[in-house]
Amino acid sequence: MNVNIGLNCIIGPKVKFGKNVKIGHNCILTGEILIGDNSELKNFVELRDKTIVGENCFIDSRVTTSGNCTIGNNVTLRYGTIIARGCIVSDGCYFSPRVMTNNLDTDKSQIGGAKFGKNTFIGTNAVIHHGLTIGENVKIGSMSFVNKNCEDNSVYFGIPAKKK
Repeated sequence: MNVNIGLNCIIGPKVKFGKNVKIGHNCILTGEILIGDNSELKNFVELRDKTIVGENCFIDSRVTTSGNCTIGNNVTLRYGTIIARGCIVSDGCYFSPRVMTNNLDTDKSQIGGAKFGKNTFIGTNAVIHHGLTIGENVKIGSMSFVNKNCEDNSVYFGIPAKKK
């Protein structure tokens, strides 16, 4: 299996690792978690129950998932990113630092996180509203607030984000 685990990590008994996985220091992995081959988690990463990380992923420091998330293959999540419960991040996506997703509506009911199509790029400090579908090959600008679905092969930015 060849898993390299850093210092002071909390790894639950139901966590499963692929081949050549690297886990940084002070990570918390609890519940049923699967981490695919050749993926790397840097320091202070927290993955909660029913999170799946695909193959060849890079999960930077201080990334958090709320559980029930699927992260595809060849995905990069940069530092400080929050992946809300129910998000699906498809293959080839790149999330810049401090991207935030959420899964609560205005009544604080959990309705599920966003679904991100393949090869989507999300800029630094962007906020993605609950329950949205972000198409394939979408680019979202830094500091944008996305509150509507995004069409394939499009660029969105602003507050609220608009197609350009």
